[in-house]
Amino acid sequence: MVPRRWHHGGGTGARSAPIGAIPASHLFRFPKEGPTMIRRLQRFDMGDLARREHYFFSLYRVLTAALLVFVCFSSYSRSIISIDSPRVLGGVAIFYLIASTAIFSLVQTKLRRLIWASRVGLGLDIMAAALAIQFSQGLDSGIATLLVMNVACGAVVFPLPSALVFATAASISGFVLYTWDVQRTGGLPERSVGEVAVYVLIYFAVTGLAQLLQSEVAKRQQVVERQETDIAGLSQLNDLIIRRMRTGVLVLSDEQIVRFNEAAWVLLGSVPAQANMSLAERSPDLWARFVHWRNTGANDEQAMSVADGTPEVVPRFVAVPQAGRPTTIVFLEDTSMVARQAEELTLSSLGRLSASIAHEIRNPLGAISHASQLLAESDHLNESDLHLLGIVRKHCLRMNAIIENILQLSRRKRSRPETIDLSRWVQDFVQEYRSVQPLGQDQLHAMAEESLPMVVFDPDQLQQVAWNLTKNALRYGRKPGEPAQVWVKARRIDEQGPVVMEVNDAGPGVDPKLATEIFDPFFSTGEQSTGLGLYIASQVCSANQASLDFVPAPEGGACFRVTFQSFQSLARLMDDA
Repeated sequence: MVPRRWHHGGGTGARSAPIGAIPASHLFRFPKEGPTMIRRLQRFDMGDLARREHYFFSLYRVLTAALLVFVCFSSYSRSIISIDSPRVLGGVAIFYLIASTAIFSLVQTKLRRLIWASRVGLGLDIMAAALAIQFSQGLDSGIATLLVMNVACGAVVFPLPSALVFATAASISGFVLYTWDVQRTGGLPERSVGEVAVYVLIYFAVTGLAQLLQSEVAKRQQVVERQETDIAGLSQLNDLIIRRMRTGVLVLSDEQIVRFNEAAWVLLGSVPAQANMSLAERSPDLWARFVHWRNTGANDEQAMSVADGTPEVVPRFVAVPQAGRPTTIVFLEDTSMVARQAEELTLSSLGRLSASIAHEIRNPLGAISHASQLLAESDHLNESDLHLLGIVRKHCLRMNAIIENILQLSRRKRSRPETIDLSRWVQDFVQEYRSVQPLGQDQLHAMAEESLPMVVFDPDQLQQVAWNLTKNALRYGRKPGEPAQVWVKARRIDEQGPVVMEVNDAGPGVDPKLATEIFDPFFSTGEQSTGLGLYIASQVCSANQASLDFVPAPEGGACFRVTFQSFQSLARLMDDA
């Protein structure tokens, strides 16, 4: 009958649930810190900085090769540079363009292969530059200056050892060309060793400078990553706090609900998880409060229920200054828990006081009852005396019943809610009541809708409430000379409404003038009643976040309805989380 226990998380929004607007699920993964540059490069994906660097490096190589081909085969090439061997230089330019294009096509491949392709490409740059210098006007052609840019790019995308290797290779190629020029001209080279040395210094200087800048960028990148990690952690913590807080939080934009936390999700009646809901359609009463606040700037402190079957809340509105659409945050402060705690504190104090008074009354009452029993054993009593003793014993029993109820109220245990299948529970309860209490001509029926959502209530206390209501219905819910007809029903008010348990009878009903007093303590219309049954049942329902109400029955008789809070969806969400 009770398939699973619902453990309280301390509030209406117990565990994480998708919000949907409750995106309840903004979980962050915390990246590890402190990777080396190469490891970070090898770990990046398509959209990361390393791949973009290699992409633009390869693109620059293709454009340089295309420019070299244009220079070699253009009619204006003679006015740009002096070419000693046009055919050879043209072949070098075409090969350089084809190889550069092939390397550029590897941009979509794995990053490790892309890094090796870039290394091959930089080696190709040095070789092509050396051949172009050899078959053109030498260092004066400007090709050596273009090579400086390639070496600098290599120093940016590669670690220091690799960058130094390529700077050294470019320097060696310069000295090899100088040596070749010396041998070719018989000791009268066209370029001096000083020019070569200057380019060597430039290669190493730009390598060192690029590495220094890259190191600074890497440090700043690590700082940014740590800050992003901290921000992600704070955002996750903030999201978790908002989701788990007892107060419901709604975010309104253009009078639409765009976000809400779990507590608000429950207080709204477990609405479908969708964003951009109209506040006016979802809760007209809350919409009226919002319009009042927007017009007057003052929050109404009166408690209200946002949806049927939900606890009363005090809504407070806060405007958030934002560019564009006006945004409002609505805080739904659940007052039921505070009221419940205050009520429990009051009842605890009254319970201790009443228990003390009951004990003080029980002692003389016991003496009176015992004396009446001893007096009844006398042989000198007439019929009038025996009648008076009967009245004494009768009212002693009534007073003792009142004392027992008061002591029961003072010793009431804290509720332990569980999820209950109310349809099955009602049927089992009616069968149990029939087997324990002889009904005679009276009839007790169970009527339960199928596939009702699970309700949350303490099973023992629900048994106490149902037993009290059924006993009252069988006692008072009968017409003169006819057997009692009582129905215990489990149903839902409507498709989205709360689940209720109703105890109906076919009796004369309750006087409308007394309907507001029947739940008061010690109120009774019968001589044998203590007047505490409905009061205790009402207090038990309140302790389980439910309500007990008298509902006039149009067809006659009385109907007492227990309305359960709509926590069943939250209980399922907690079990799935």
